[in-house]
Amino acid sequence: MKVALPAHMRRHLEGRLPTVMAAVWYKSSEAAAEVVADAEVAWLDFVDRAQLRRVVESAGGLKWVTTVIAGIGGYPLDIFQARGIAFTNGAGVNTNPVSEYAVMGVLALAKNMPAILDIQASKVWPHNAPGRVELLGSKALVIGYGAIGQAIAKGLRGLGVDVVGVRRSRSDDPDVIGVDDWRARLPEFDWVVLAAPATHDTRKLIGRDELRRMKPTAYLVNIARGTLVDQPALLEAVNQKRLAGAFLDVTDPEPAPPDDPVWATPGVIMTCHMSGRAQSHMTQRAAAAFLENLDRYRTGRPLNNLVDLAAGY
Repeated sequence: MKVALPAHMRRHLEGRLPTVMAAVWYKSSEAAAEVVADAEVAWLDFVDRAQLRRVVESAGGLKWVTTVIAGIGGYPLDIFQARGIAFTNGAGVNTNPVSEYAVMGVLALAKNMPAILDIQASKVWPHNAPGRVELLGSKALVIGYGAIGQAIAKGLRGLGVDVVGVRRSRSDDPDVIGVDDWRARLPEFDWVVLAAPATHDTRKLIGRDELRRMKPTAYLVNIARGTLVDQPALLEAVNQKRLAGAFLDVTDPEPAPPDDPVWATPGVIMTCHMSGRAQSHMTQRAAAAFLENLDRYRTGRPLNNLVDLAAGY
């Protein structure tokens, strides 16, 4: 069995792979196209849609493709579906750093961290704190209540926040509601945190109507994908004080162009999609997850994190 693997994972995987496997390591997308061509299994982490499609199209023997990336909007799901290729993503691998980033975003907004840093730079001792919002007793809505959403909820509850989660599947948990119920309840919440996947159904999930329903003292935190938010409408709402502010780890488009107002809108903290990269143990977790799934693949057991190709997540 030939397996195409990214070279940066070699030190974590070499010596731990079954001896019956022929592992080939690639360092670039150009090299991947060559080694994946006759591979049965491939680990592909490219973010360029055109490159991914070319690599997959040239590989007639692929049976399983995996990635450490949780968001899979750039992958050729249509090809996977047409050819019967199993596709697994990295859901759960970055749960810790991404959820930590979301909690940091809530705290940064509550305490107005940009103003704190400006005060330090000015070397002037202030009489009052620039951000005086306390989290204790506030309410948060976490839209997307998978592994990351639940970890965010755990972190916020530890700070005294009352959290309600939103998920597609039914739940007996009184603190979890369905996808048809959350819009009517938006006026209740001080924090709306987005942790849902990017799909056709979640595009501009937070638009003008949703922003109007949020109270003017509320904040939006997005650590999911920029496409979940109508970004111009959000910036307009913040500028007009119809929303207190926003923490955006992701933007639409991404990267944000230099002239995009998202860089300089007062009340908006934008962090250039750093949440998944702000980690120290991701490669070890990714290696362990791959090896577990590889054993499952070889023994015919169900794969972890198998993507529903029709649903897109």
